[in-house]
Amino acid sequence: MSDAVPVVLVLSGSGLTVARAVAQSVGGSVHGARKRVGADRADLLFDDLGDHLRALYRDGRPIVAVMAVGALVRLLAPVLSDKRAEPPVIAVADDGSAVVPLLGGHRGANELARKAAEALGVKAAITTAGDVRFGVALDAPPDGYVLGNRADAASFMADLVAGYSVALDGEASWLTGSGLPFAADADRCITITDKADTGAADRLVYHPRWLALGIGCERGCGPDEALSLARSALAEAGLAEGAVGLVVSLDLKADEGAVHVVADYFGVPARFFDAETLEAETPRLANPSEIVFAEVGCHGVAEGAALAAAGSDGMLAVEKRKSARATCAVARAPNPFTKDHMPGRARGHLAVVGIGPGSDEWRSPEVSAMMRGATDLVGYSLYLDLLGPLADGKARHDFDLGREEDRVRHAMELAGQGRAVALVCSGDAGIYAMATLVFELIDRGGLSDGATRIGIDVAPGISALQGAAARAGAPLGHDFCTISLSDLLTPWQDIQRRVRAAGEGDFVIAFYNPVSKKRRTQLAWARDELLTHRPADTPVILATNLGRPGETVRMVPLGEMQVDDVDMLTVVIVGSSDTRTVATGDGRHWAYTPRGYAGKHGTQISGGSGS
Repeated sequence: MSDAVPVVLVLSGSGLTVARAVAQSVGGSVHGARKRVGADRADLLFDDLGDHLRALYRDGRPIVAVMAVGALVRLLAPVLSDKRAEPPVIAVADDGSAVVPLLGGHRGANELARKAAEALGVKAAITTAGDVRFGVALDAPPDGYVLGNRADAASFMADLVAGYSVALDGEASWLTGSGLPFAADADRCITITDKADTGAADRLVYHPRWLALGIGCERGCGPDEALSLARSALAEAGLAEGAVGLVVSLDLKADEGAVHVVADYFGVPARFFDAETLEAETPRLANPSEIVFAEVGCHGVAEGAALAAAGSDGMLAVEKRKSARATCAVARAPNPFTKDHMPGRARGHLAVVGIGPGSDEWRSPEVSAMMRGATDLVGYSLYLDLLGPLADGKARHDFDLGREEDRVRHAMELAGQGRAVALVCSGDAGIYAMATLVFELIDRGGLSDGATRIGIDVAPGISALQGAAARAGAPLGHDFCTISLSDLLTPWQDIQRRVRAAGEGDFVIAFYNPVSKKRRTQLAWARDELLTHRPADTPVILATNLGRPGETVRMVPLGEMQVDDVDMLTVVIVGSSDTRTVATGDGRHWAYTPRGYAGKHGTQISGGSGS
C-alpha cells in the first residue's frame, strides 16, 4: 500500500461514523464537506468536492470516498490517465454496507479495501482477476518483499489465470498460503532470493528484504562515497539491492547526512544503535578494531550495526569493506524487515508547526501532514485543544504559559529518544513563538546528545498580524514592522527605542502582547509616542480571537484608542501616515496602505493589469 496517509472523504453527517471507522482502520484522516460536516468532526474541511478530490488524486494520496461509485467515477474522469501512477481509490457506501476498490487495485486499493471492509464487518468487492482466483496480487507483494521484475508480472499472472501452473523456488508463506496452482513440473516459476537476479517473462523474482546494510563513516563523509561503497559491496557479493531492508549505524551517526542518503537511495529506513549494543556484537565481528573502540566505544560500527539488526540468528553476508572515509558491511536476518519489525532506533524528528489561529481552514496542509505523522504533540494546552481530531491517537504533553523553555526542551528530548514530535505553536512558529527557542537551545548547549542529533523542520502558519490585516483589508500593503510590548524578556528601554524608531520611520506597526492583567501602561505610552509622528485619525485595527469563536475586528482612530479596549488575545495594527480607510457598497469599512502604484508611470487605476 502507498506510504502516503489515506484520506477518507465524507459528504454528510450521516456518513461520519463510517468515515471515522474506516479512517481508524487504515490510519487515515477525515476530510469533510464544509456545508454538511462540522469543523469539530473532521480533520480538514473542503468547499468543492470535485476540486478537492482531483487535487488529492494528483498528489498521489490514497482516497476512500464515502459516496456513490458513479459520482466518484465522474468526478475523477478528467484526471484519469496512466494506470501505473494512479493512487488507490475506493468507494464506501454511506451506511458502510459496501466497499468497492475502483482504481489502483495492485497499488494498495485492494489492501485498503480489505482493511476498510473488515472494520465495517462486510466483504470487499474485489474484482481483480488474480486476487479473486488465487487470493494474491503478484505485482503487489506484502511488506518485506520486493518484486524484481515488475514488468513481467501482468503477463505472468495472465498465464496463471489461463491455466499454467507454477513452481516455487525458495520459501515465502504468503505464496504457499495462497491459491496459486503450484506443481513440481510447472512451466512457470517464482524465485525467492536475495541474490541479484533479473528474472524473465516465465519467472518472477522476489527479493526478501532481510539484508541489513551497516554504514560507518567519518564526520562529514561525502554521501557519494558512502553510497558507492555500499553498492559496490553488494554487487561484488552478488546481492540484490532490492533485498536491503534497512540501513544501520551507531547512534552518534544519527545526524550524518551520508547515512541518510544511502537509506534514501535504497528506499528503506535508517536505524541506529548505541555503542553498548554494538559492543555486545564483538564476538561475532570479522574485523574488530581497537582504534574504533577507542574512538566510539565499540569494536566495530558497520559489522556491529548490521549484526545487531539481523539479530542473534543472523549472520554476516559481507564483511567490512572500506573506502577513504567510510566502511560498510552486510548481515542477513532470518526474516524480512517490515514496518512492524524494524530494530534499532529511528533518528528523532521535531516538527515546529504554526497552526495559525487554530481553525482548520487557516492551517496549512503541510502542518496537518506533519501532525498526522507525529507520535507526540507538545504545546500549551489551549493550542493542543484547538487541534480537534488531529490530536487523536497522539501522546499529548501539555504545558502552561510561562514554561516555554521547559516545553521546547521536553519536545527536543522526546525527539532525541527517536520519536516524531510536533511542537505546536499558535500563529506562525517563527514569529514570537517556539522555533527561535529551539535553535537557541542548540546554540546554548546543555541538551542530551540524542536531542542534538534530531531532524528539524519548521512549518509556517498564518500569524496574527496576517489574520488581522486580512480581516481589515490591506493595511500591510507597504513597509511594516512588528513589536512586542511585553517586557518580560526584553527591557522596556529597548522596546521604547524600537517604537520611537518605527514611528520616525513611518512604518505600519503590529503590536503583539499589547497588554496583560498586570501590564497596562505600555500600550498607552506607545499610542502617545506615535501620535507625535502621525495624525490622530490614523486607522488602528484591534483584532481579537482571530479565526476562533468570539472573533472581533474593530477599527478606531489612533487618538481614540483606549487600553481597556484591548486584552492579551488582541493584536493591534497601527497604520502609517499613508494608511487610509475606504467604504464599500455593502457598508463595510476597510483599511489599506497604498504602495504607490497609482503614481507609477503607465499604471491604470481601472481596467489595467495589476501586479
